[in-house]
Amino acid sequence: MTSTPGNGSSDQAGGMQIDWDVAIAMDDGIELCADVFRPPGNVRVPAIVSYGPYAKGLVFQEGYGPQWDKMVSGHPDVAAGSSNRYQSWEVVDPEKWVPHGYACVRVDSRGAGRSPGVVDVWSPREAQDLAACIEWAAAQPWCSGKVGVNGISYYAINQWQVAGRGPEHLAAMIPWEGCADFYRDCCRHGGILSEFPANWYRRQVESVQFGVGTRSPVNPHTGRHVAGDVDLPEDELARNRVDLAGELRTRDLDDPWYQERSADWSKVTTPFLSAANWGGQGLHPRGNFEGFVQARTEEKWLEVHGLEHWTHFYTDYGVGLQRRFFDHYLKGERNGWDEGPRVRLNVRHPGERFVPRDEHEWPLARTRWTAVYLDAADQSLRAEPGGPSSVTYDALGDGVDFSLPPVAEETELTGPMAATLYVSSSTADADLFLVVRVFDPEGDEVTFAGALDPNTPVAQGWLRASHRHLDADRSEPWRPYHTHDRREPLTPGDIVRLDVEIWPTSIVVPPGYRVVLSVRGRDYEYRGPLSEFAKTFYYANRGVGPFTHSDPVDRPDDVFGGQVTVHTGGDHRSSLLLPVVPAAAAVS
Repeated sequence: MTSTPGNGSSDQAGGMQIDWDVAIAMDDGIELCADVFRPPGNVRVPAIVSYGPYAKGLVFQEGYGPQWDKMVSGHPDVAAGSSNRYQSWEVVDPEKWVPHGYACVRVDSRGAGRSPGVVDVWSPREAQDLAACIEWAAAQPWCSGKVGVNGISYYAINQWQVAGRGPEHLAAMIPWEGCADFYRDCCRHGGILSEFPANWYRRQVESVQFGVGTRSPVNPHTGRHVAGDVDLPEDELARNRVDLAGELRTRDLDDPWYQERSADWSKVTTPFLSAANWGGQGLHPRGNFEGFVQARTEEKWLEVHGLEHWTHFYTDYGVGLQRRFFDHYLKGERNGWDEGPRVRLNVRHPGERFVPRDEHEWPLARTRWTAVYLDAADQSLRAEPGGPSSVTYDALGDGVDFSLPPVAEETELTGPMAATLYVSSSTADADLFLVVRVFDPEGDEVTFAGALDPNTPVAQGWLRASHRHLDADRSEPWRPYHTHDRREPLTPGDIVRLDVEIWPTSIVVPPGYRVVLSVRGRDYEYRGPLSEFAKTFYYANRGVGPFTHSDPVDRPDDVFGGQVTVHTGGDHRSSLLLPVVPAAAAVS
């Protein structure tokens, strides 16, 4: 057996016809490598396509063992009804789809897994490849001509991109926890470089790049190495991939390179179910909310949940939602999907408790947008602004906390947030890290299992002061939109207004609990006790997971050190806008 696509093999197992390492030709002569799981024979069924860099033959349990173990121990329904032999990271389990009348097509993206070529993640070339794979699947004798795309994170992000290309046979999609704006959602939060993309690239993409060959794991079903059968030297592997870390460090403004890797909402007309994660701060919620609000199609639904970002995609809850949606759009079943509410929220309560609730829109129309004002004199949040005051903190330090009094009655905060801060700096720039937090009556912080961190705060936002320029046409009071197309350095000592986007969240605050806004000079850190899983999880960075912002090239001490002063009251009414949601009858 060789690594050349098309020299694969076929099996019949678990009631499925499985075609391994099928060749899919691209217009430039590259042949991508795919595995196809389908009903036996040439029964014509819809296809679910995924295209990504994680090596289609890498078994979930081997490549991501701790995540698998935690998921199935806490959610035994994930493993039930399947042999789990064909589970793979962030894509559907074919044993839960093929018997239901679907084909599942897994494609190794260009330059990754068993597909040759140059790795250029989320590039226009990849979007073009995915569109070609969709059309290839639709033309197969076993396909009904209806194709959907589905998957988590990487496999969600490229759904937004490929939808903008409008492939003829793309009938529906389920972007599950995937960013859409490569600059704002992923690489540069508020203009500040996120260290996640470069670290992720090294750990999860380079490790299974085509040409790693015999140094990569073996697919237990084929006996072939998941990253090809050729062993390329390290210098050739480096030439066969874009230097992502270098690109990100040298591109601090939102230029065409980022824009061509981002969704164009005016072109997204494919029906979709967008699934977001309240705890996905740093990557996984913003694009799903923005997609639901901004995309051109009228056939769109929003679902929001919690827990780790790989969990509910595989639970009976998640698979049930996906099937109903695809049954309607890919099979034409009249199952009432299109008649139900457009928004399904799992409203979050302390203690990892989630209460499902249907709504009609986002943000919620009945939201009482409530401004609370920072008072530097006593570090409080209050209903009315106080007199002029200020507080100074180390620009690279833990900053200062502003607290509301304990709430007298249960209070729901569900929606996007925004802060208006008046600040001055002793240097020519400043990075602000805003964290909305909740504390119980004993003073212990309420955190949640996030998408990629076991202890995630309620909400976060970021802004580099020199990137403060707003797009007036795209900004909303609850979601300021920064152009990130210019640098406006600070004059030391001068006070400037900063409007900071805080990503959407949900929390029902019990009586006696209090809401706190932390204005920091560096990433949030959770300092409470860690679970056993948190102690061993690779991305458990005590509060922000992998989404850290401490690159010394991006944040040199001489520019971002010094001191920052927050000014409140008087002419400088620094404030936090909260989405208070009153109780309402169930939506029908």
